[in-house]
Amino acid sequence: MRAVGLDLGSKRVGVALSNSDGTLATPYDTVERSGDTGRDHRAIKALVDEAEAEIVVIGLPLSLDGNEGPMAKKYRAESVLIERAVGVAVVLWDERFTTLTAEQSLMRQDLDGKKRRKIIDKVAATVMLQGWLDAQHFDHGRAGSDL
Repeated sequence: MRAVGLDLGSKRVGVALSNSDGTLATPYDTVERSGDTGRDHRAIKALVDEAEAEIVVIGLPLSLDGNEGPMAKKYRAESVLIERAVGVAVVLWDERFTTLTAEQSLMRQDLDGKKRRKIIDKVAATVMLQGWLDAQHFDHGRAGSDL
């Protein structure tokens, strides 16, 4: 099952893509926010269509205690609009620490701040999507059910 992962942000949306087996996430693209939500969602749809994705996983920025703050509520509402726009199932996945993990990974690669900022969003989307993929395979192995 091919999945697209989205790391929503106010300026950019990081996009990651899984392989067709649904086991490995890789950085894919970044959608620059245009100020027009409909336009942004059409750009996301184009990427989902291009990837022939069957599901979209959107990172939900929960607070450290697991509660939904204002940003999580905003992105939950946007996920409904994205689902309508892309025409495939959308699920939400806890994205706590994904940007921090992505930033640390990029720093270990000795990328300067400017280069990190250009790719951090799609790397964070990759970290988030990989977490979701791993959980699906873990659950699949335990429950013996399909993804």
